[in-house]
Formats: sequence, structure tokens, C-alpha cells
Amino acid sequence: MKTVLAKIYLILLSLSLSAQLFAQVLPDFTQLVENTAPAIVNISTRTTLAQNDGFTEPQDREEFEEFLRLFGDRLPEGLDRPERPSASLGSGFIISEDGYIVTNHHVIDGADEITITLNDQRQFEAQLIGSDERSDLALLKISSEGLPTVPFGNIDDVKVGQWVLAIGSPFNLSHSVAAGIVSYVGRSLPQFNGQGNYVSFLQTDVAINPGHSGGPLFNLEGEVIGVNSQIFSNSGGSIGLSFAIPVDVAANVITQLMNTGNVARGWMGVAIANVTQDQANRFNLATPSGAFVDRVVPGGPADGAGFQASDIIVSYNGDSIRTSADLPYHVGLSMPGDEVEIGVVRNGQLQTISMIVGELDSVSTQDQLQLSNLEPAQQRLGFTVSELSEQELNELDLSHGLRIDQVTGDVARQAALLPGDLILMMSNVEMLSLDIFAQTALVLPENSPIPLLVERDGEQSFFTLRIPLE
Repeated sequence: MKTVLAKIYLILLSLSLSAQLFAQVLPDFTQLVENTAPAIVNISTRTTLAQNDGFTEPQDREEFEEFLRLFGDRLPEGLDRPERPSASLGSGFIISEDGYIVTNHHVIDGADEITITLNDQRQFEAQLIGSDERSDLALLKISSEGLPTVPFGNIDDVKVGQWVLAIGSPFNLSHSVAAGIVSYVGRSLPQFNGQGNYVSFLQTDVAINPGHSGGPLFNLEGEVIGVNSQIFSNSGGSIGLSFAIPVDVAANVITQLMNTGNVARGWMGVAIANVTQDQANRFNLATPSGAFVDRVVPGGPADGAGFQASDIIVSYNGDSIRTSADLPYHVGLSMPGDEVEIGVVRNGQLQTISMIVGELDSVSTQDQLQLSNLEPAQQRLGFTVSELSEQELNELDLSHGLRIDQVTGDVARQAALLPGDLILMMSNVEMLSLDIFAQTALVLPENSPIPLLVERDGEQSFFTLRIPLE
């Protein structure tokens, strides 16, 4: 009996020690919250929206009002109030003792009034210093001194699996604390905000919900390593997929907003795609990594530096380019006028090209549309394409055509298209360039047979695409 009791005692002792050890491994956030919470603010906005009273012309409304006055009637509800208020809510954090505050662009976008509520319940009207839609960041200012602040951390120290903490106002529940881990570093969300992919997000499993937007993401040292921006969810609530703007992007944008009120971004002038395994084999790459250059914008910085279609960009000013989405992020952080060194694989050989970075906002609207249309066009048809060089066209005895680099979706698979196929015509439109391909693909009808003239192994034949109803 004593032996059995002794064994039970040892087991319980072992479990107790294991529990203590486990507790020691898990972080204690209490001190972190006490140190940082005073610098977190609640942001509410007020926007005056025009109210639709049913009249399309001001003269019609005036005549109806005069009619009612003549007969002594009151105006219907709403006619004497052509405007109505609207409110939104978000979070932010103080970065300077004299009242500079960081939040999301979408939190304050279009606001007529911005009210800041501090941790101690004091309220201030905020001034908008500047806002940047492409990064979804904004800088506010309140009139006060001696305010608590939080510091920026270093993005290079952020690792997948590390503990992080968020403080914000989900569903108007101010100063709520949520913890989790970093799930991924450098997550690309194509066409973020419809403005191009200039943010490489931190993905976390922190329970971020509406109202957290604009609040900080902390490391265990109490440093801001990201600005909580958005979630992926069908329900509108947290499902363990939340995204924060990394601190290097935030610091770059906020510094520019503080100094000038505007943000300047670098521009290269190329249309790019991911490198396929076939391209990696063809150009002697160990892995299919980098950004494949589909098109070089005439007169752009890349054109002036000597870039060519079919170049593969593998590094940008010392930073590796893993996928095509990495390139806009790094170029966007460059200042216009900077000289950068870009690693390129051309014809299987690695070389370095120097380029003077251009300014994104100097690009014509047409050029931006041409570049931004290519990706959704390729996604719609389920394959990626690239232009053929003059030499390749001559060798194939063709005057035009686009090469299918990768089959990525069911539309192309069901049409039996293969990598390496050459598209000569789509819906009776000759494929003379990527621009024509994108413009044609985006207007193709759904649920109708679409003819493609394709050359495969020297033989030309028609294939049929059918885009399903959405």
C-alpha cells in the first residue's frame, strides 16, 4: 500500500512541476498592458452625408416646398434636413508626447469631425495631418502635452511563432486586450485597397474584430511591430486570420506624413508575375522564386535602366525577392530619385542592374490601369501569360502571340490549356500585347463559349474557354 501511495505522490509531484514549468513558458502580459495601455486611444468620427429626399433637381424640391407653404402644410420629415450624421469607430496609438496619433486611413476617411478619447477618458478634437490610402495609414494630432507614448520596434526582429498582443476597441469595447502569435511574415494581399500591393502584412491569429482597426500590435518588449488593419472573415468576426501593417511601412509613411503631409512612393515600371517551375528550369534557377517581368513600361525607370521582358528579378537593393508580390513592397519603400541595385537573371545568367527609382504618382492613370489589370485578367481565365521576345517570334515564324506560363485555375484546365501554349487570338482579338490580353479578358462574357487560337508544338488549333457565372 505504501508503495502505491508513493507512486501516486510522485506522479502528482511530477504533474505539479510540469504545470509550473508550463506556466513559466507562457508569457505574462500584465506589465506590458500596464505600460502601454495609457497610450492607446479610442477614435470616433462624425461624417455628414447627403440625404436622398427623392428629388433629382433642386428646382423640383424648391417648387414642392413652395406648394406646401402656400397651403400651410409642414414639410415632410427629412425635407428640412437634407443632411444626416454618420459615425464610425476605431483605435489608434500615441507616438509623441505632444499628441501625434497613428490610426488607419479607413477609420477616418471622409470624416468631418474626429474625436479622440484617451485611456483616462479625456476627449480631444483631432486634426488630420495626413492620410495614405495605399498603406491604409493616417496621422492625427491633438493639442496636449506630456502624453504617454509607445515606441516603434524593428521589423527584422519579428519571427513567425513569437507572442504578440493587440489593444483596441472591438465593437466599441475600449481598451480590450487580445494575444496570439505571428502566423506569417510578409503576407501579400494582392490589390490591397484597390491601390496595388505596397504592403507586406504580418499575419497573426490574434482575435481582431471591427473597432480594432488602427490599434497597435505589440511584441513582448512593448514595442509596436504593426498596425492592425483588417481580417479575413465570412461573418465579420475574428476567425484567426488577421493582418497588421508592418512597422517599417508604418514608420516610412508616418514620417513622410509628419514632414510633408503626403507620401511619395518609388515606381519601377514593370508588369510582373510569379516565376513558374518551367521558367525556373529554362533559366537555370534552383527554385521558382523571383519576379518574372512580363512587360516593361516604355519610358519608365526600368526601361531607362535596360530591363527587358522575360528578365527575372531575384533581389532589390540587397533584399531577396521570393515572389512577384515582394517587389512592389520594396520598390514602394524606396524614395523617388534613389539609386538601387537590382539582381536579375537574364538568359540563365545573374547580373546586377542599377536603376534610378521613379515616383509612383507621376505615372499616368492609363499606365497604372494597364499594369493593375493584368493580374485580375489572369486570375479570371486561370492562367498566367508573358510576352514573347522578338527573337522568339522570329524563331517561331510568328508576328505576335503570348506564352502561357502557368495554368492556375479551373477555367484553363477545363479548356485543356497547358504551360508553353502560345495564344495567338482570343475571342477574335489578336494577342499583340499584355495590355490587349488584359482588356479583352476582363470583358469576356460569362457562361459563353470563347474561342482561343492556340499554337502547340508547331500546330495551330482552336480551344474553347467558358467562364462560369459568378
